[in-house]
Parts: sequence; C-alpha cells; structure tokens
Amino acid sequence: MSHATHTPATPLFWPIDWALPAGVQAVCTTRVGGVSQAPFDGFNLGDHVQDDVHAVAQNRALLQAQLGGTRPVFLSQVHGVDVAQLSASTPDGTKADACITSEPQVACTIMVADCLPLLFTDDAGQVVAAAHAGWRGLAAGVIEQTVHAMCGQVGVAPEQVRVWLGPCIGPDAFEVGDDVRVAFTAQGNASGADRYFKPHPTHAGKWLADLAGLARWRLQTMGVGSVAGNDSTPEWCTVAQRSRLFSFRRDGLTGRFAVCIWRH
Repeated sequence: MSHATHTPATPLFWPIDWALPAGVQAVCTTRVGGVSQAPFDGFNLGDHVQDDVHAVAQNRALLQAQLGGTRPVFLSQVHGVDVAQLSASTPDGTKADACITSEPQVACTIMVADCLPLLFTDDAGQVVAAAHAGWRGLAAGVIEQTVHAMCGQVGVAPEQVRVWLGPCIGPDAFEVGDDVRVAFTAQGNASGADRYFKPHPTHAGKWLADLAGLARWRLQTMGVGSVAGNDSTPEWCTVAQRSRLFSFRRDGLTGRFAVCIWRH
C-alpha cells in the first residue's frame, strides 16, 4: 500500500499537566497515530532515521493540523548548546539544540527518543523556548543557555521562568560510564550532582544516571521558579513505555516523538 492512500491514525498526545500562562499552548506527541510503518510506527516526526520521507512529511503535516495551523520548526539537533531564534521564515533543519521565539504561530519544537526534552515560558507568556538535553548538552549547559536567552529577550529573572520536562530515559535504564559521571561531578558547583548517579548493580564501573533529576537540579541551581513534568518515575521512562514512546536505547532503529510550545 502506498503512503499516499494510507489513512493516518489520529495522533495521541502525552498529558501535559502544567500551568501555562494565557496565550501559550504546548503538546508532547507519542508514537501512537500517524502513518509510519514498523519499526517507525506510527507517528514518527524524525526525517533522519531512515523512515520513508513521504510518511514523515505526512506525519509532520498531521502535527501542524493538530496545532491549529501553527508551524512546528524542526531543528537539526547536534547535542550542542546553541539557541536558535525562530521566526516564521526559519527553515527546518536549522542546526541548534534549543530554540526561542516571541512570534505567534511558530512552535519551538524538539525531537527525542531518550534524551530529555524541555519546554520553557515566562509567567506572562511573552516568550517560549524548547531544548534538547542528552547528557552531553546537559553537561555543556544547554539549559542555562536557554534560560539566559529567555531572560535576555524579555527582561525577566529566572524566578519568572516556568519549565516542563518531558519523557526521557529513566534512572533505572540509563546506564553510563564514568566519563558521564565525571562530566557532571567535576564541574564547579557540582557537589549536588553525585546523588543522581548510582553504581550499576551488575556492571562494574558503570552507573545508572538520572537525566531528569540532573536537569531539575541544574534548574533549581539557576533559581528557576517553577519546574513541572518528569519526576524520574518509570511512568516517564522512554525505555519502559514501549507502546507509547520511541526509545533509541531500547530499539536502535526507531522513530522520534516531539514536544512543541507556541504563542497564539
């Protein structure tokens, strides 16, 4: 059957229990819905994972329709700390791991399949932002760069920033080497990082890392006023949520789900 005649299944979204200011909306997609075939089934939004390009285009169009016509801008994410300023004319594929905008109907969008997606706004809803935090980006400061960009753009303090953490690989599944632990614990002001690494029960020299916990800790250290979403429980773990979420660590060849935040 060609994708042109494949009837798309309605996308299912992850519940976002987050107090958003008036005029701001956010969604987190799941793997449920869309038109992609296995192993990308079904609502894959990643165009870099060997899925059929027409299926990805159809899924992205489906997402835009679900956003009421607001355009999700898809980045080329490279595990860095650059924050892209988005406008209606920003091309998809812009290289960055975070994005920010004050323009309405432009959705800051991040794709993931184990890394941590973060959504940001301020108390007054003047600006929205999103960030992609794998361990490299998190250790290098992608969260801090995003908060600084927001505060600089609309003149707010971190206390006025609200953040939502999406699903990511959980602390029971994220096995890392000592290099990852050292990347966090060797930094200045890193005395609190140790508690987010537990020795692996069966693999000597390996650790289990709490990615969402590390992000919450970094946000707290910055003085960010409100953090919601992923609390590091199994419900939020991409690896554990096989039927609802894509996981690269679990499946290897797989799709990507996305988070979006926009002003309307």
